[in-house]
Amino acid sequence: MSVFDREIETAWRRSPRRWTGWTILLVLFGFFGTVFAVNGVMIYEALSTLSGVDTDSAYQAGLQFEQEVAAAKAQDARRWRVDAKLTPSASGELVEVSARDAAGQPLGGMQASALFERPTDRRLDRNIELIEAAGGRYRGNAEIAAGQWDIVIELARQGEQMFRSKNRIILK
Repeated sequence: MSVFDREIETAWRRSPRRWTGWTILLVLFGFFGTVFAVNGVMIYEALSTLSGVDTDSAYQAGLQFEQEVAAAKAQDARRWRVDAKLTPSASGELVEVSARDAAGQPLGGMQASALFERPTDRRLDRNIELIEAAGGRYRGNAEIAAGQWDIVIELARQGEQMFRSKNRIILK
């Protein structure tokens, strides 16, 4: 019998490690404990970073739909021309809005605002009050980060919303 054959025979004679009930129980607890711990971390991270679109009452939002449709039709009938321009400045972005009526006359004396909405995270939204610089021209500064934004421009007179537009922009 060669040395190699003796080694094989000795390996076969050794008894394998015995799996007792306690060993299996500890392995199962370790495996499922790891799975539960990872799931717990993932659930915590998902819930703590949730910032999606929330509606307090879907029913109330549905009721307001008809009012929004009527406001949009009235806005279209006015045929106002509202242009917005963003210019980089030392303190962020300079927002300039120019508003003219259907005859081309400047629309002064309005309350103007610009809302920068982050499509992916509502916590980053920024509302900027625009101040009238000259007849029909409104300005304001916005400190916003680069990326994709929705800009919502609103013009109101005596508390009544007269104009609203929403556009997607990308800032670099």
